[in-house]
Amino acid sequence: MVLSGIVAESERIELIAGEIVAMSPKGIHHETLRIELVNYWAERKAELYKFADETPLRLDQHNEPEPDIVIFSASERLFQVKGKTVLLAVEVADSSLHFDLATKSSVYALFGVREFWVINARTYVTTVHTSPVEGEYSDVKEVQPGQLLTPTLCRELAVRLADLDLAVDDEA
Repeated sequence: MVLSGIVAESERIELIAGEIVAMSPKGIHHETLRIELVNYWAERKAELYKFADETPLRLDQHNEPEPDIVIFSASERLFQVKGKTVLLAVEVADSSLHFDLATKSSVYALFGVREFWVINARTYVTTVHTSPVEGEYSDVKEVQPGQLLTPTLCRELAVRLADLDLAVDDEA
């Protein structure tokens, strides 16, 4: 679409169910959490997994969401990753919380993403979605920032968000 002049290279968009959807602006809480989480994970098991952040995930010709973090096997190349081979998809949500919990969760479930997290960038409460069935997740639970978050398919990447350096100066 950029090459065709339909959208500018600087525009932040996703393709969801065949529609171009503008992405919500990212704030300092969002960016701090995303960066700290990727760094934490990369320091632990980078040889087993690949971590793609803010990269389009091509699910089919009508769906190309851009999760904040996608974890997949180190043996795969990004172009090979499909919904069913994603080990974990993570959305860090500030102003996009409702959209991520409703629309994106349905899209990821429809394409068999086995685990999907939505992390509230302000409270650090994580909504964990597992067991996709017919376009929805049959198991959804909230995990508080002080509780251990353990990805089902990459257990070595367990993290407690409260232990990350997420302090942000809102005045800066």
